[in-house]
Amino acid sequence: MVARQVAESDELGEPVPGRREVGAARRRKEDARLVTGRTRWTDNIQLPGMLHVAFVRSPMAHARITRVDVSAARRLPGVVAAFSGRDLAAEQGGLPCAWPVTEDMVLPDHPPMAVEEVRYPGEAVACVVATDRYLASDALEAVEVDYEPLPAVLDMTRALAPDSPRVHPEGNRAFVWKFAAGDADAAFRDAPVVVERTFVQQRLIPTAMEPRAVVAQTDGDSFTLYSATQIPHVLRVMLAITTGIPEHKLRVIAPDVGGGFGSKLQVTAEEVLALLLTRRLGRPVKWTESRSEGNLTVHHGRDQLQRVSLAAGADGRLRGLKVDLLADMGAYLMLVTPGVPLLGAFMYNGIYKMDAYDFTCTGVFTTKMPTDAYRGAGRPEATFAIERLMDELAAELGLDPVEVRRRNWIAREEFPYATIAGLTYDSGDYAAATDRALELFGYDALRAEQAARRERGDPVQLGIGVSTFTEMCGLAPSRVLGSLSYGAGGWEHASVRMLPTGKVEVVTGSSPHGQGHETAWSQIVADALGVPFEDVAVAHGDTGVSHKGMDTYGSRSLVVGGMAVLRACDKVREKARQIAAHLLEAAADDLEFTEGSFRVRGTGAARTIQEVALATFAAHDLPDGVEPSLDSDATYDPDNFSYPHGTHLCAVEVDTETGATKIRSYVAVDDVGRVVNPTIVTGQVHGGLAQGIGQALFEEAVYDADGNLLTTTMADYLIPSAADLPEFVTDRTETPATTNPLGVKGVGEAGTIASTPAVVNAVVDALRPRGVTDVPMPCTPQRVWRAIQEAAG
Repeated sequence: MVARQVAESDELGEPVPGRREVGAARRRKEDARLVTGRTRWTDNIQLPGMLHVAFVRSPMAHARITRVDVSAARRLPGVVAAFSGRDLAAEQGGLPCAWPVTEDMVLPDHPPMAVEEVRYPGEAVACVVATDRYLASDALEAVEVDYEPLPAVLDMTRALAPDSPRVHPEGNRAFVWKFAAGDADAAFRDAPVVVERTFVQQRLIPTAMEPRAVVAQTDGDSFTLYSATQIPHVLRVMLAITTGIPEHKLRVIAPDVGGGFGSKLQVTAEEVLALLLTRRLGRPVKWTESRSEGNLTVHHGRDQLQRVSLAAGADGRLRGLKVDLLADMGAYLMLVTPGVPLLGAFMYNGIYKMDAYDFTCTGVFTTKMPTDAYRGAGRPEATFAIERLMDELAAELGLDPVEVRRRNWIAREEFPYATIAGLTYDSGDYAAATDRALELFGYDALRAEQAARRERGDPVQLGIGVSTFTEMCGLAPSRVLGSLSYGAGGWEHASVRMLPTGKVEVVTGSSPHGQGHETAWSQIVADALGVPFEDVAVAHGDTGVSHKGMDTYGSRSLVVGGMAVLRACDKVREKARQIAAHLLEAAADDLEFTEGSFRVRGTGAARTIQEVALATFAAHDLPDGVEPSLDSDATYDPDNFSYPHGTHLCAVEVDTETGATKIRSYVAVDDVGRVVNPTIVTGQVHGGLAQGIGQALFEEAVYDADGNLLTTTMADYLIPSAADLPEFVTDRTETPATTNPLGVKGVGEAGTIASTPAVVNAVVDALRPRGVTDVPMPCTPQRVWRAIQEAAG
């Protein structure tokens, strides 16, 4: 791995000379306890009198429930209770969807435990509560359930046919959402080149290191829910609405959470049912999923059919883009299910200029596990489509794939740039990132080697893939989300407390699950307040401590949550300035703040911020009307999204006799604006690359003709291991964001968004001389071999 350290900036709020924390490759504060096991996952929690719950899950994709008998299970040793969906029907409510994307969107009731009908394999139909996890699991065999089979609905195109079996009485069409800009028909009319393709975004199963887990307990009329969740604050609101528990009587705690990638951005059936069970039984209850159970019931990702057309001139310059998208919702609309493909709607144009754009998305119900946000949430799908099209356009015109991109991307001097999709990109330099990537990759030498292999008919062909991308991240601002009918805002909250001894406590509304908030926030605070990095502590993930927040997803932690922390620091500093001025018998405007001290300009008089904190605590000599506190809160709502970008290049070797594909080299040059911690950024990129490569080459959720999920174990659902991945070469360019004080952009999803098309473009590039123009994902040896045979035949 190669990674370059970005240059440190010399400004943060007020000028602070000397060494700065922002930009330093600090080791993460969190890691010592996480890697040594001195931490608390939800499944580690043990409470007095705790019971364990296990769920009977439907083995059928679609069926009426004609009988559920839990009486035999109730009589087993160690079993405390057992319930069917009908037993809980009056109180369980329905799982929420917070994104009604159209006024006529079909929103079926989604009971946490099925009562009349099951609509996907793995849907809960009954539960057993016992004194031991294994007793509860064993007792499931005593629960009797009778089903009347109904037809499975699996294919999205077929589901929209008038004679298709219905998932819900209202039909299988959930919504139709359209967006258009410019005259697409005119752009395509008489266009010298039109490229039309159909791409399949296969269904993916998120695979976080920590399975989902829930612990619920009650104390009279108050409740506490521990959950391996990304969204403790959102979850608290939604659970209060769903269960009827007053919000102020409900505390939600996300302990250390071992990964999420969107899969824990959810209000789950198990969270609702855990609260209902603890309310009924008056004792704590715990549920932890098995990996097989998780593959069935963690919401899935992607699953889209993209029918796309690109119009261009004879010189390769883009005229227009049309997208007709079918998006598989699964059986129900979960928290943000319908909005996920629409996030991609604004990114199909990528980094390119064009005259017209037409987008239509149809949401389709099927008898599968619902889909929802998965790393990138709509943006990887959009980037894949446009980057595959750009390679196809280059092939059509006989141009180098990099050259056709150069002719169409937004130039550095054109920023800020209003795109055809209605967004305003604030900054970027696509040429700089691409030039650096080409240099590190050895592009010309690889093209020469490729030509030589083709010339001599080498059975192992070399393919080179290009992906130049940008994304909208830092999910915000609230007004924009409101215009899209999203059920919440995009703001974030933070509190900064100055303790009497000069130490600092930060309470953040962002809820980390591996991102390194405690480290990055400490770096920001250390620079803003001039205190040592080690003197900052960060609290998060507990609504009883952090009372307000919008949580973590969509690469929003730093660009929204970090900015809230910075604003709170600004308020602390301004409060301290007034008190320092009083102590120094000077005007506040005559003070400068440098290296953690307020200094009277032109004199040696000074007070450190720690001295001011102690004086504030004592409150013996404060200005009239000034309260004895430096503590400050801030809620930050950004004016725009964040737009990181980059160029990724991939070289693969494809054995044309077996279809085996091996990544030979991979270069990623990303621009995420100003970098707070290079080590964390590099780690985020590496993790994202692994997930994007996983989609390109390995991962796919597969259902059989009856709707049964076949990939329920990690023996069947293949994810890449370290041995399957190359040594990544990473670097960065830096064009600071103009929309936030630090100039930062998001990074959490970048690697995933860019890598999938880079790899698939490389595979297709290796085989293009043989007539192959596409290989469906994942590009397994079998699929590569078949593509070669079909092109030959």
